[in-house]
This record gives sequence, structure tokens and C-alpha cells, in this order.
Amino acid sequence: MTDFQTGFAPRLTFLGATEREKIAAAVFRLLEETGMILLHDDALSLLKDAGAAVNGDRVVRLPHAMVEKALATVPANVALYDREGRRAMDLGGRRAYFGTGSDLMWAFDAAAGQRRRTCLEDIATAARVCDGLANIDFIMSFAHPHELPADRVYLESFRAMVQNSTKPIVNTADNRHDLAAMWEIAKILRGGEGQLREKPYWIQYDEPISPLKHPFGSVDKLIFCAQTGSPVIYSPAPIAGSTAPMTIAGHVVQGLAECFFGLVIHQLTAPGGPFLMGVGPAVMDMATSQCSYNAPEYLMAYMAMVEMSHYFDIPNWGYAGTSDSQLPDMQAAFEGGLETFMAAMAGSNLNHDVGYLDFGLTGSLEMIVIMDEIIGQVRRMACGIPVDDDSLAVPVIGEGARQGQFLTHAHTLKHLRKVQWRPRLMNRQGHERWAEQGRQDLLARAGKRLAQIIESHRPAALDSEKARDIGQVVDRYGGPPAGG
Repeated sequence: MTDFQTGFAPRLTFLGATEREKIAAAVFRLLEETGMILLHDDALSLLKDAGAAVNGDRVVRLPHAMVEKALATVPANVALYDREGRRAMDLGGRRAYFGTGSDLMWAFDAAAGQRRRTCLEDIATAARVCDGLANIDFIMSFAHPHELPADRVYLESFRAMVQNSTKPIVNTADNRHDLAAMWEIAKILRGGEGQLREKPYWIQYDEPISPLKHPFGSVDKLIFCAQTGSPVIYSPAPIAGSTAPMTIAGHVVQGLAECFFGLVIHQLTAPGGPFLMGVGPAVMDMATSQCSYNAPEYLMAYMAMVEMSHYFDIPNWGYAGTSDSQLPDMQAAFEGGLETFMAAMAGSNLNHDVGYLDFGLTGSLEMIVIMDEIIGQVRRMACGIPVDDDSLAVPVIGEGARQGQFLTHAHTLKHLRKVQWRPRLMNRQGHERWAEQGRQDLLARAGKRLAQIIESHRPAALDSEKARDIGQVVDRYGGPPAGG
């Protein structure tokens, strides 16, 4: 991507200035007049002491000024580093990064043409595959290890990711106990707490419960992240027509208000702490009762959330590369590609769920490989069109016209690699060459590349001493928390 010339960055918008202001005003009004249910006593006291109105039913209403204060202290950029301490992402502005999702119950077996239950090995394999793909910037677990006891699921998933990729991690956790172990592991990798605060390795995904409820576990993880300086995402998942209003604007207002309620708690705990806003605005199909990742109304609400993140200048949590299809077929490529294109052109920052199928229940490694190529193509277009004397090429046009061709012109050779993106999977062969090479479709070509990555790619090995220390942490924290 960095080899390409860049010009004006193309932009996709769904809201005008007036619409953004109306949405913001509605969010403030919902927080101040309706409020939220909060089930965490320490957070309840924190908000009450800061001036929030609290009634006996644990309903908390936030004054406009309190929300504005949190919005003023939250950072506009969150830097994330890889396992080796190299700067990997700057989350903010219009920069777009892409990665997988977490905790899938099923894996699609392309050879068998059917899905199967996931296991711990699926997490390790997905991490290795993503480590070998240039356009996958971060990893999540991508699978749920069904063979493990519930109290070891998140910690063992985290260790498998650490061992099999150097890329930054977006992690999930059941509780503060899990997060404490992951924090200890990250400190081992960095060499101490100070170094980890300076160069964070993971970002915690956290969410409340729609409509308007913030349970103890979600808030406790949010506070832990604030206290330790660990980046956190607080992203509700309101479902239009089920746990949120049917209208797109109302859907967005509720989701943003739920997110900002968490933001206020987070910034009161640690002003200036790294925080990502987000909303997972799923839509319930009223004909099938399925919760869609790819309905047009979902995409429109998602785009509105991204635009509001720019309005407030807060890094955002986004989505890309997903499909409601049950297998990586034409529907999957279209839906995943469209969502990825929209995320990049809207300037969505941290875009996850690449490779998701079947309404977020099933994962496909072939789909990740296909989307890696699509992300590369979208990133090429996101570079925009440079317009300067050299690229306008007025003298070159005259010279080429006199020669009757531009193929051998120095200008063509100069710009060949700076202009043209080359695919690895997409077919650009003529029919005869395609037939000679086995008449393979996109899924077959993706499967072939996937097999090559699994066979030949070896992520940088984890230092043996650190691996030993991490194992001790896993042994110490494994199992339920004290008193649990």
C-alpha cells in the first residue's frame, strides 16, 4: 500500500452536518432525561459523586456537562503495538485497519462442504493464517474452544493467539480475573507495567446489554482497563426491531448513548485513558427472525456511527468482511466486499469480523484469505487519485500519440508499480489460460493459498523464557476466580 502514489482521500457519507448535530443532541437528551440502569456499585457511587442523578432503581441520568467533560478528555488516537513492541496501528482519524472476530461456535470445512464445532486448535490455526496475510492487521480468537472448561476458555484462547502470531490482539474475557491474567502475560512480553502502558499490546472488547442496561461484569472490565491503562472498546449491540427502535436514526441514538454511558465511567476512572467507541447495529429480519450483519439498514446505521465517531473525534470500532451466507460463495464475496469497501471509504478505524459467515455463527479460513485480497484492492482505491503535473502527463500524451503506443514509454515504466495493484486470487487470465490451469473458481484458489500458508508460514517464535513465564501465569490464573 505504501508503494502507491496517494491523492485526495475518497469519502463516503450518509449524514450531513445538520443530521449529525440532531443525533448528538438526541444522545445527550437520552442520557440526561431517560438514563441507564447500572448494576455496579462502585461505578454507581463514582457517577453519583460526580453529579449524576441516581434513583432507587439504579437508574442513572447523566447531565450534559458530565458527558461533554468525558468527550473532552478521551484521546483522539489510540496506538497499538505488536507482540514484539513494534508500532502496528494508530486508531483514529480516517485510518482503517482490519482483523478477524472472536468466539465463533462453528468452523466451515470447505472440503466437506459443511460446518463443524470449533476447538482450541482452530484458534491457533487462524492466528497463524492471519500472521501470514499482509492485509490482516490484528487478530481475535475466531473460534470457541468447546473442549475446554468454561473458566479456561478465554485465557487459553489468548495464549494460543500469543503463541501463533505477532500481530496485536483484540481479546474477549469473562471477567476481571481473565483480564488480570492477560495483563500479566502482556507485562511479561513487554518487560514490565510501564513498558506495557507505553506500548499496549491488546485491546479489550466489552459491551453493555441493550436496551439501556450496564451489567456488573461489563462495567467491572471497563474499570479494570481504565485503571491499568489498557485500551478498551465499549460497544453495545442493539438489534433494530428487537432491542432497539426500528428506525435507523433511533437505532443509532440508542447505541451511541449506551456507548457514551460507558465512556463517562471510563473517563471518570482515568481521564485520558485509551477508549474506542462503537455500536454493533444489527437488524432483525422480521420475516425470518434472523439477526443480519449485512442488511442495508445495518450498513447505513454502521456508517452513521462511523460518521458520529468523526464528529466527536473518537477512535471507533467497526466491521468488515462478513456475510450472512452459510458458505464462502458469491453472496459472501459480495457482502464481505461491500462492507469492507464502505468501512474503508467511511474511515472506520478498527474493523473486525473478517471471515464471519452465517450471521456471525460460523468462521471460514478461506473467507479470510479472500477478504485479505479484497482489503488490498480496497486499500488501493482508498489511496485516491494523485493530480499533479507528472500524473496529468500532458507532454507524455503527445509523445505517446506520435509513437502510437505508451507501452515502452519511460513514464509507463516509472509509474507501473506506483499505479497498478496486482491480485493473487482474482482471475485476470483469458478463458484459455484459465481452463489450462484447472478451471478453478475463487473458493478453490483461496483454498490452495490457504493450504500454502498453513504448510509454509511460521510466525516468529515466542522467546522460550517468556513462554515459560506465560505458562506459569496460565497455571496460576486457570480456573475460577477466588470466591467464584
